[in-house]
Amino acid sequence: MNVRKKTIVKTLVDACMTVLLLCLMAYQITGEALHEWFGVGMTGLLILHHILNRRWYASLLKGKYTARRIVSVTVNTLLLASIALTAVCGMAMSAHAAPFLYGTLPVSFARRFHLAMSFWSFLLMGVHLGLHVPTMTAGLKWSGKVKTVVAAVFAAVAGIGFWLFVRNGISDYLFFRMPFAFLDYDKSAALVFAENLAILITFTFFGAACTSFIRAIGTESGRRGT
Repeated sequence: MNVRKKTIVKTLVDACMTVLLLCLMAYQITGEALHEWFGVGMTGLLILHHILNRRWYASLLKGKYTARRIVSVTVNTLLLASIALTAVCGMAMSAHAAPFLYGTLPVSFARRFHLAMSFWSFLLMGVHLGLHVPTMTAGLKWSGKVKTVVAAVFAAVAGIGFWLFVRNGISDYLFFRMPFAFLDYDKSAALVFAENLAILITFTFFGAACTSFIRAIGTESGRRGT
């Protein structure tokens, strides 16, 4: 596979993973059976993603660890761990996709960890995407006015997402303070997906801001060094 085709495949896999993640976070819309099968699909795509990016593992022990690289490796490692735990705990509760694995872990334990790790996976995925936003947009030849408008919209949506994050008490799920998810089954599918996307964008914004901040510090340090 040449570089161009591999890049296209990677992009498609990443896009599908993002869409599946949003579907997985919309349990009240998809229902239990479809939620489980989406989880199986997500696990398969995650494995494919890491196969396509296997050179990243080979490079871990090479080169200098800059601040940006440390942040990136930390986020990637935590994301992989949280998704893996989400999948393992989900399979231990499976009634449809992998019923033969039901009870491989104590169900009460699996339920609490699956809930917490799913939210950690969701938020870390946002940060992971955000860390790559400056690189992905570097080649776009936008005017200063367009960049300002896009940045303002991005920030506004991120602000709404943060408000939703606080209003929905997501921190309680992250830190095991809530053993069950309280879902609004009367909310429309469009609104559920829109709210989840806004929260994802909040953490994408945070990841992009981290990258920009680290770059700015590096540039300033380089100037002082000269």
